[in-house]
Amino acid sequence: MENTAHPTKEPQKSNAITKLLSSLGPGIMMAAAAVGGSHLVASTKAGAIYGWQLAGLILLVNVFKYPFFRAGVQYTMGTGQSLVEGYSNLGRPYLIIYSILSSISAVVNTAALLLFSASLLSYFIPVELATTTLCMIVLATCLIILFAGHYRALDSLSKVIMATLTITTLAAVAMALGSPVEPADAFVPPSPWSLAAIGFIVVTMGWMPAPIEISSITSMWLKSQVNKQDVTAKSALFDFNVGYIGTALLAIVFLALGALVLHGSGVEFSRSGMGFAQQLVGMYATTIGEWSRPLIAVIAFFCIFGSTITVIDGYARVLAESQRLLFKQEAKPGFTQAWIIVISVLALAIVAFFTSALMPMLNFAMIMAFVTTPFFALLNYILVSKAELPEELAMGSKLKGLSIIGLIYLFGFLAVFVWWKWFI
Repeated sequence: MENTAHPTKEPQKSNAITKLLSSLGPGIMMAAAAVGGSHLVASTKAGAIYGWQLAGLILLVNVFKYPFFRAGVQYTMGTGQSLVEGYSNLGRPYLIIYSILSSISAVVNTAALLLFSASLLSYFIPVELATTTLCMIVLATCLIILFAGHYRALDSLSKVIMATLTITTLAAVAMALGSPVEPADAFVPPSPWSLAAIGFIVVTMGWMPAPIEISSITSMWLKSQVNKQDVTAKSALFDFNVGYIGTALLAIVFLALGALVLHGSGVEFSRSGMGFAQQLVGMYATTIGEWSRPLIAVIAFFCIFGSTITVIDGYARVLAESQRLLFKQEAKPGFTQAWIIVISVLALAIVAFFTSALMPMLNFAMIMAFVTTPFFALLNYILVSKAELPEELAMGSKLKGLSIIGLIYLFGFLAVFVWWKWFI
């Protein structure tokens, strides 16, 4: 009898693990959307300029934002509703504020990712094309995929690309540890703890690990997943934690790459899209080898392209849901498609005004994300703290304490930024 007991336990354990892994989805998609400006640009640049000095701050930002991203999982699994529906339940003013902020973020973030994608795409094209033309090519491809209904196939591909990028970056960091850049004799490491560095820190924290309204997008993805398969609170939180913790650690990995390869080298990031794309790919080629240059360029492009299409689709979904709730309409697929077009057209219009200016556009997008973050965080906190949730999903005393500290931190730093920007 003892021998027959073990075979029954092993399959049960194996099935539990398989079920848990199969539930991975919205959290990993959030991670895929996050690795864009915040990681490839902000983290790498932080390491290149300040070395390891901002590593603690980057981890701290991820910790303080954790409860507000987690709110999407808690609320959706506990009530069966998305965060957008939750904002509507709080009252019409809350939903209006959310809709306005999301509309702005949708257009600005899409424009920034389009520029980034276009800059990497230019790496492969033998003829020189205008940045706007490259953005139109990227955008047209995104729209074709979304309207053709092949988004899920791209989602699977983006996960493979993300995994490959992570492994490649870890390999680059490991190799760079063996032969870090030799600082110039006259090099004096700049300090990030000065008024002059506030602007850079704000830019870095804005998209770290992602704009906080991504939590509402994750919430809608989760709701869709719950409707199609058996998802438990445990599996949903596992999926979220894997994605969130993974993005936080990956941010430090990219910072390490910048610190080991560029810090003290005297190299400055190019302000042109093409120049920056070449520098980004060149960092990997310098440490791994020239043979990796085409491979890294392809991986980086698909990583950002995946983020672009994910952001367009996600923002369109939450804005369509906001429209439905504000005007008390029946849900129609046409709403989401209409918002996809609106976001795309407005983002392309912004691109036309920021032609070949990738870094300023990304900086603007990150500052916007930083300014709106405290308000989205407050909305999520109010919603989850007021909702009647099951014990396993309710906000405990530790999470509540972390949320309050996070709100003080976010609003406090926003006040410092406003003072620095307009009163000094």
